[in-house]
Amino acid sequence: MPVRLNITMDEDLYQQLKKRLPKKGISAFISAAVRAHMYPDMRTLDAAYKAASSERWRRRESEEWESTEVEDWPG
Repeated sequence: MPVRLNITMDEDLYQQLKKRLPKKGISAFISAAVRAHMYPDMRTLDAAYKAASSERWRRRESEEWESTEVEDWPG
């Protein structure tokens, strides 16, 4: 069930929303944007993981932690 919110945003941003979206479309747009931010789809996540995997510092960090693998962990 929809709920009514009172939000605050910059005036210029609000004017851009009014200019670019159909009347009565701002609420749907904001809902979709919040949902996408909180629950990104698999394509977005895959792209983010792919971008992260190409970062050198992440690769170095991963290599440093490789020695902590639990394959030979006493069980």
